[in-house]
Amino acid sequence: MITKLELGGAQLQTIALIRSLDKERFAPYLFTAKEGILMPEAVSLEGVTLKQSRFLERSINIGKDICAFFELYSFIKKNKIKIVHTHSSKAGILGRLAARLAGVKIIIHSVHGWSFNDTQPYFTRKITIMLERFAARFTDALIVVSQHDLDKGVGLGIGSAKQYRLIRYGINTPDFLNRKSSVRAEFGIDLSDCLVVNISCFKPQKSCLDYIRLVKETVKQNSRVKFLLVGDGAMRPQIEQAVRSGGLADVVRLTGWRRDIPDILAASDILVLTSLWEGLPIVVLEAMAAGLPIVATDTGGVNEVVSNGKTGFLAAPQDVVELTRKLVFLVSNPQERKAMGKAASDFLGRAYRQEIMQQDTAALYRQLWESKNNTNSN
Repeated sequence: MITKLELGGAQLQTIALIRSLDKERFAPYLFTAKEGILMPEAVSLEGVTLKQSRFLERSINIGKDICAFFELYSFIKKNKIKIVHTHSSKAGILGRLAARLAGVKIIIHSVHGWSFNDTQPYFTRKITIMLERFAARFTDALIVVSQHDLDKGVGLGIGSAKQYRLIRYGINTPDFLNRKSSVRAEFGIDLSDCLVVNISCFKPQKSCLDYIRLVKETVKQNSRVKFLLVGDGAMRPQIEQAVRSGGLADVVRLTGWRRDIPDILAASDILVLTSLWEGLPIVVLEAMAAGLPIVATDTGGVNEVVSNGKTGFLAAPQDVVELTRKLVFLVSNPQERKAMGKAASDFLGRAYRQEIMQQDTAALYRQLWESKNNTNSN
């Protein structure tokens, strides 16, 4: 179960996991919202029963949330589902509670970055933590994608340490190697220009307005640089206004959602991430696989893959001055950014391969299933 199939790391990893499951051992069902940009991928999954909920949506709506809960409860009971694996915050709470009341044997939740953060109002954050603690009581395993999220969850009393499993995101590395791209030609960007890219959903978490501020400060110091902002979302009007008011239309391109991320990265020289909070952003792994150095905010598990000064640079969230300083250094030093990009590509290794993520998750399913069955038989 996942709330909505948006174009994000959690959603892409969920679809990749379902696609990889051995259909002779598992009969997968996917329960999600009715709409989402990745719905075509979900519909195309072979051997999978897709349930598009009439009521499930990202925003809080008490009436619809209650209806989604009972819809899911009935779906679980009707199909005699034995394992429920939830992804994302709302699906994680509704799905685990419905599974518990429906008598599901095994309940698993993947934390793709915690649903609470330090930018939330105090009481919102407290209530969210309380709900996570409550749901953890009847969760057999909590999968986290970064050590940061594991430590944070245990430190806040969300379940016990023995419930946690660290299964990092995985990517299909060959997709990002040695690609020829026509993206520069598409956007009229000269081959001699340094191309900087940010790939984000336009929502407060990603702090894309900080990226526009960084663009403005960087071009003051180096005119041989161009920028892409790949994505879309609710904050697009504010971002477009910031581009216009900053006189940046000639140096930054807003591309909208793109499905050719490997080609975007192949055309680029540096990836910038301006997020306020994260779990482990998959775009950072993809950019590293493509041989790009990273300039990012030090949040969530980012510093577990980006080694400051070796594979990129880190700065505090919203520290546009420091982000700009590091970016200008890389823009102005092509040999240094190539060396960092090579180090980034070398770093990923086996731990971040997609098949490892898939194998470890399927192994967890089998382990919990065998443990529960042995316990019941004894």
